Amino acid sequence: MFHAKDNKQGYIFDPFEYLGPKRLSELKNSWAEIFRSEILPALPVESLRKYYHDKNGRPSKEMYSMLGLMILQQMHDLTDEKAVGDFMFDTRWRYALDVPGDSDREAYVSLKSLWSIRKHLTEDGLYVEMFEQVTKKLAEVFKVDFDKQRLDSVHIQSNMRHLGRIALFSRTIKKFLLNLKRQHRTHYDQLESARFKSYVNKNEEMLFSAVKPSETVKTLSLLAEDTHFLLRQFSSNEKVKSMSSFQLLSRLFKDQCTSVDDLENKGKKIITAKPNHEVPSDSLQNPSDEDAGYSGHKGQGYQVQVMETYSGNTDKKQLSLITHIEVESADKHDANALLPALRNTDKRDMSPKELLADSLYGSDDNVTKAKQDYQTDVLAPLMGAKSKGFDLEQFTLDSNNKITLCPQGNKPGSVKKPKDRFIAKFSRSDCSSCPQLANCPVTKYKKAYTYYYDQKMISISKRRQNEDTASFRNVYRYRAGIEATMSQFDRLTGVKHLRVRGLKAVSCAATLKALGLNILRSARFIYDQKVAFAA
Repeated sequence: MFHAKDNKQGYIFDPFEYLGPKRLSELKNSWAEIFRSEILPALPVESLRKYYHDKNGRPSKEMYSMLGLMILQQMHDLTDEKAVGDFMFDTRWRYALDVPGDSDREAYVSLKSLWSIRKHLTEDGLYVEMFEQVTKKLAEVFKVDFDKQRLDSVHIQSNMRHLGRIALFSRTIKKFLLNLKRQHRTHYDQLESARFKSYVNKNEEMLFSAVKPSETVKTLSLLAEDTHFLLRQFSSNEKVKSMSSFQLLSRLFKDQCTSVDDLENKGKKIITAKPNHEVPSDSLQNPSDEDAGYSGHKGQGYQVQVMETYSGNTDKKQLSLITHIEVESADKHDANALLPALRNTDKRDMSPKELLADSLYGSDDNVTKAKQDYQTDVLAPLMGAKSKGFDLEQFTLDSNNKITLCPQGNKPGSVKKPKDRFIAKFSRSDCSSCPQLANCPVTKYKKAYTYYYDQKMISISKRRQNEDTASFRNVYRYRAGIEATMSQFDRLTGVKHLRVRGLKAVSCAATLKALGLNILRSARFIYDQKVAFAA
């Protein structure tokens, strides 16, 4: 039966008055006070009502305190056992979660209850609703200005082992064989036991960890052949094909192996492992976490896109609030994250007017669409070094984007725009005698030297010119502040090394940790204001 009390209703007598005035004052100056007064009533407990009967059954644990427990566990980076222990015995937790009573009905929670609530949050994505509602509440309380924001990503790791290619093959094959043995024993017994016992037997499995570097290619080829044999052996068995471990085996073969016709033996295939550089970045990294990807820069795992507000050079300081959080596999490119982030914040009336990001986010298409669709100015340096020769920014353009002077001060004979690009023609005599002709982008024709440029080149030219100004550098220097946020995110909540696996579970943990960081920042902001007022 669903049980949730009204946290907006106060008490006639303070149930925590027994702590005394000094300890109670310390408690109310900590994160527990803002959690109790602002966060707890804003939690979306009604979204959990569908899992419980309105009248029948034993009453559930109090839902506000259970959702609060999920946030506090991630905020403090605790194991399940430690989180349950703090819920029952830590006075700050009981104050924050409004659990004043000492009876087991109020103050006791089992691990199973914790796991059940986490399952509901993860499977239905309710953690997103929690983050959005609580963030909205904090923004209202602290009157956060969303005009200035910045965006960046941080690499995180789930609770999986980092496997080399040989270990990846052996672990995936072993997982399939063990599942086959449990679910379809007759099919397992029909396999060549001597050939596959090394995958299942723990003692024999150690052989794969003692491969010499010179024998790596040979071992990978043998593993690829075994993978192909198993896939072919059960290709016509629908029950075996429906097993998740068989599908992982199929994915592994597609990612890591190639097959070519054997010219000497017609009808047969030569199975080999792909070279390392041909394996895609979205390939299987570990059979225990099939959602993880690979980044050539940071390795296996996931990445979290984080967008936050900042104050800039204004005199009035405000709360720096994380407004957007998105978890994706490590193989995803940052360029594809900017527009979804703006779409998400725009839907929640939190979109920025000015967004700072690094060069990976600042493609010309992203900058143009952000301005057109969300009225957001994206400030990000262009990728790549400047050309040693002349580019469009060295030419002088009029208000209609037509060239009026070249870098050497020569006027074009004509500038036309027949379709989607401009065509500027310069005199042969001027260009042929120019000492900078080798560095100029013009093309030589019979009648004239011609320079072609389009709207995208114009946009890039203006951006490069803007990057050289002091005003751009004065604003863009605040982008570096998000690196401190990433450090806080890891130090305070432990986001870089999670205790869960799979995209859903990783997303839930990382999102609640971002929410926890917002709460800790809010408590710190209140404390700093009190100190400043006292001074």
